[in-house]
Amino acid sequence: MSTFRIALAQINTVVGDLDGNTAKVIDYMRRARELGADLIAFPELAITGYPPEDLLFKSKFVEENKKRMHEVVAASKGISAVLGFVDSDGPLYNAAAIACDGELAHVYRKIYLPNYGVFDEERYFKPGNRCPVFKIGEASVGINICEDIWHTVGPTVVQKSAGAELIVNISASPFYTGKIEAREEMLATRASENCVYVAYLNLVGGQDELVFDGASIIHDPLGDVVEIGSQFQEELVVSDLDLGMVRNLVVGDTQISVNEEPVVGEFCIPEVISLAKIQHVPKVPIPSRSPTRYDAVGEVYAALVIGTRDYVLKSGFKKVVIALSGGIDSSIVAAVAVDALGASNVTGVSMPSRYSSEGSINDAHQLSKNLGIEMKSIPIEEAFASSLRTLESHFHGLEPDTAEENLQSRIRGNLIMAMSNKFGSLVLTTGNKSEIAVGYATIYGDMAGAYAVIKDVPKTMVYDLARYRNGLSGHDVIPEAVLIKPPSAELRPDQTDQDSLPPYEILDPILTAYVEEDCSLDDIVALGFDREMVQQVVTLVDRSEYKRRQAPPGVKITPRNFGRDRRMPIVNQYKPF
Repeated sequence: MSTFRIALAQINTVVGDLDGNTAKVIDYMRRARELGADLIAFPELAITGYPPEDLLFKSKFVEENKKRMHEVVAASKGISAVLGFVDSDGPLYNAAAIACDGELAHVYRKIYLPNYGVFDEERYFKPGNRCPVFKIGEASVGINICEDIWHTVGPTVVQKSAGAELIVNISASPFYTGKIEAREEMLATRASENCVYVAYLNLVGGQDELVFDGASIIHDPLGDVVEIGSQFQEELVVSDLDLGMVRNLVVGDTQISVNEEPVVGEFCIPEVISLAKIQHVPKVPIPSRSPTRYDAVGEVYAALVIGTRDYVLKSGFKKVVIALSGGIDSSIVAAVAVDALGASNVTGVSMPSRYSSEGSINDAHQLSKNLGIEMKSIPIEEAFASSLRTLESHFHGLEPDTAEENLQSRIRGNLIMAMSNKFGSLVLTTGNKSEIAVGYATIYGDMAGAYAVIKDVPKTMVYDLARYRNGLSGHDVIPEAVLIKPPSAELRPDQTDQDSLPPYEILDPILTAYVEEDCSLDDIVALGFDREMVQQVVTLVDRSEYKRRQAPPGVKITPRNFGRDRRMPIVNQYKPF
């Protein structure tokens, strides 16, 4: 059996939906069996969904997840399967059940538990210490989980030392820009340096702020790509692997010496487990596929779409409402919402004030027409004037400032939330990462809502996304006027963002250096930026933490987002300069 047929079930699970996830797993297992697959693999924690977070502190949840795992095992007649679930024997383990022909053959427990960035696995799990290799017919297969394969000397090395010809890694690897290149380079290296096939399976879908991009991939022992999965969509990736290639290759001088006992024995124990022989369904031709992959801007747009769709639908809603100002941010959010949910499920609301330009009002209506969404107009002049009269005696003698500006935004926040309550639509907010970073957003105003679609998207990238979206349609869905006019909150006469902030093409690199790369003020100045300007930006970022802590979740698309990644104290007297 030198040819081994593997199936990677790149599925979209729902955290906590044990029944739904189990049903999907069994359905994909049936499909793989009908194709004559020798082994099917499912993503990390497929039964519970990823990440289950503090649901893991509920003992009943853990027990029910184990019950569903056994249901999947019982359904594995005629096939072998690798299934992510939560194991427990007192402590909890991020684990993979290895099923064979209706029986539970073994449980692998994840060894390396990530505890950085968005990951908190040490909060919940204990590490495993065994690295089994499974004899499936004549094939020798090592199983490990996500972080395990990122380590040069780790379970893959140990499993190779025990005779593995194929490493199957089940994963839930969150998306951010540029990650896929680094991940696939690592996997190719792991395959070639160990002279094994590496089949990497990733989760798909959105969970709160995280998006999982799929993009499962199989590399041969030379590091070359055998098969790839699509980005951001469910599918069954099936491939026939010539394991004779592993057996016939001569190991080069650069290969890691996997047989060194100190390396093998210092952190986990290798073992070989023979699975029962299965009377497999005859192999039929593998259906042809055309995997979907995106360029750098396209993958961000796709991440925003699936993240928004899954947040809304998995939360039990169908419709969304968006405040449309005629600006670039609300325009791209509306376009994403339409692509995620369909035009009939998106409502735009224009809430012009005395400072709203005719051009912006027209741009908002043109956008709604181009997208085919319902548009409502609720002028706020009467409410604004009434509020000013109410406050007049208290504000007497004081010049108008941000108090009056923010009052308009908060009236709009009140009205859009009223529309949400009345019609059962979730509010999508429209602030971008640049604005949220420096506090150029109104708490309880334009920050009010359920989901912040572009909260991790820098302003300069918003323009790239708008042009990309227009390119998909072949015409300007987002009006050209929106792309070329100076950005403005339109809360006072002749206002532009650059009255208060550096130009975004300067601001965004400073924010990347300070927020994402933790550069010091001197480091940023050394990049060529004006010291006074950098001090202004750093001060604005640090003073705005209390706002961000109260902001709704949104799609993570950068290596370090506000919220799950960057966790700063609100009360903080440290001065960076």
